[in-house]
Parts: sequence; C-alpha cells; structure tokens
Amino acid sequence: MPSISAIILTLNEEINIQRCLNSLQQIADEVIIVDSFSTDNTRKIAEAAGARFVTEPWKGYAAAKNQAMDLAFHPFILFMDADEELSDELRKSILKKKDKLKGAYSFNRLNNYCGKWIRHGGFYPDKKIRLIEKGCADWEGDFVHEKIVCKPDTIITQLTGDLFHYSYYAIEEHKMRLEKYARLGAESLIHRKATFIGIKKIINPVAKFLRHYVLNAGFLDGMQGFQLAFYSAREVYLKYKYAARKTHPGR
Repeated sequence: MPSISAIILTLNEEINIQRCLNSLQQIADEVIIVDSFSTDNTRKIAEAAGARFVTEPWKGYAAAKNQAMDLAFHPFILFMDADEELSDELRKSILKKKDKLKGAYSFNRLNNYCGKWIRHGGFYPDKKIRLIEKGCADWEGDFVHEKIVCKPDTIITQLTGDLFHYSYYAIEEHKMRLEKYARLGAESLIHRKATFIGIKKIINPVAKFLRHYVLNAGFLDGMQGFQLAFYSAREVYLKYKYAARKTHPGR
C-alpha cells in the first residue's frame, strides 16, 4: 500500500494545528511541519502528536512547499494548511483509494467564515489539488495565491468529501490578514509589470464584490456573505492602491 507524507507550513498556529493533526490520523504515515520560527506552542503541540518539526526561514508559499517535498520519505504527499481539517467523508475517500493511489487527487474545500459555513458567493466548491504523487506536480506562484500545477499526462481524480477550512474566526482577523495579502498582491503586480493600475483600483474591487455577493448569490449566506464579499473586494482595492504608490510615488 502506498504511503503518504503530510506537509503543513506553520507560523504561530497553536489555535489550529491540533485539529489539523487529529484529522490526519490513519491517513498520513508521516507528518512534516515546516515552521517559520513560531513563538507560540505550535512546536510543542506538533511534536507531542509525533510530527517531524523542521524550522526554515520563510521563502514564500510556493518555494517553501516545493522545498518541503524533498523532506518527504513517502511517494505520495498530502498538503494541508494548519487551519484545515479533513472531513470524515474525505478521510474515508482517501482511505478507500490508499491501496491504489496514482497521479493526483482533488477535493472540494468548504470555508468557515466567522462561524458560518460559506456555500455561496463562488467560494464553494473551492476545488483544490492537494494529494499528489511525487514528481507529477509542482507549486507555482510568485508572492501569493500559490497553486499546484500538474504535468500534462497526470491523471487527476476528484474525491468525495470536503476539506474544512477555518479561514477567519473574527472580522478583525480578516482585516489584519487582508493587509498582508494586499501587500503581497501589490508586489506581484509590480513584478508582473501590470498596467492600468489606477483604473483597475476602481473597477476591479467593484466587480469583485458584485461577482461574489450578487452574481454568485453570496447574499444567501447572510451577514457573513456580505462581509466576506466586502472585505474580499477591499483586499483587491488595497492591492492596487499599494502597487500604485510604489509605481507612481506621490500620487
């Protein structure tokens, strides 16, 4: 039966990591935590659960995950974020396939936003490729929003069951994190020499909000649906605002 190495990147994830590790029981034959110098109890919790804990300077999401693959002993790799959890149905799907794994596997991600599961607004199904055979795929992405890119001949199988994602516990957490992602996104825009930044700063946030809240029925998720659409749009606005500041200082 093929064995699975689970890889998780962490930085101060004591609030999430135990739940994530619990969901990997019977699925992962080893768990590797690649940590960027956490100052909380992340290491203590991870090592108590039997995970291999490696400390590395931060290199960016895609680079860190590609490098982490070299640490894995087993032929299949399951990538998890610390704030994610395999649902029972997804665990059963993986176990059912485990003796004949081949290629890559995708599954839907269900996001929990401020205590509510978000099923509209274009946020579900949030399909992710997360279980891959070594050598069939790599992570790509320069600054933010990295993704797995498989080789052309890779067979990708969709598994049933959801990957639970506890994205934000409170609005204030979202506000803080969107600042980080907006600045990373701005760096990406500058790196790609994006054009018409001033115009897109106005148009793209509005389009983002309307797409999530109206066209994809985010209003069906109540107040959380509105907040998620609004702050997602604000991240887009700030991304272009920060990029404009760097490319046209003084404006």
